[in-house]
Amino acid sequence: MSKKGGKLDNQLSLFDLIRELHHNPSPREGELRVIDELRASLRDAIKACPLSRHQIAGEMSHLLGETITKEMIDSWTRESDQINGRRPRHIPAEHLPAFCRATGSNGPLVLLAGRVGMFALPGPEALRAEIQRLDEELNRVKAEKKKRLFFLREVEGKNGRSVCSEG
Repeated sequence: MSKKGGKLDNQLSLFDLIRELHHNPSPREGELRVIDELRASLRDAIKACPLSRHQIAGEMSHLLGETITKEMIDSWTRESDQINGRRPRHIPAEHLPAFCRATGSNGPLVLLAGRVGMFALPGPEALRAEIQRLDEELNRVKAEKKKRLFFLREVEGKNGRSVCSEG
């Protein structure tokens, strides 16, 4: 891709992307029914969380000041549309922040915000944690590279070849 006026070809600016998201001339019937995607997002958050469903329920109960059970979480995340002829329960909107805090995932809120053309950005603490995680990953990769360079030098030294540089 070549540069033109400080912008890469075919790359939308943030403002172009926002404008495109908000430009929906003819909404389709049912396009905002997100329950299946919300359930999937809740399940993904639970899978990525080190806590069990019982522990998530306990943390949510503490955060909300009311009882949340594992069975309630199970009913919010069930895949089937009908259970014994009844529709499964949905997670109440007022429980979503507690769920996100307990699981450490903002996925469900990001999903909902995106459906109305909004962006959900992490707060400063989440960004700091992400930066720390990236720094740790970078240090791990640098250490692995250093080990491989050392090994390469050892192998080349035993075969009588010249030692390569770190390029």
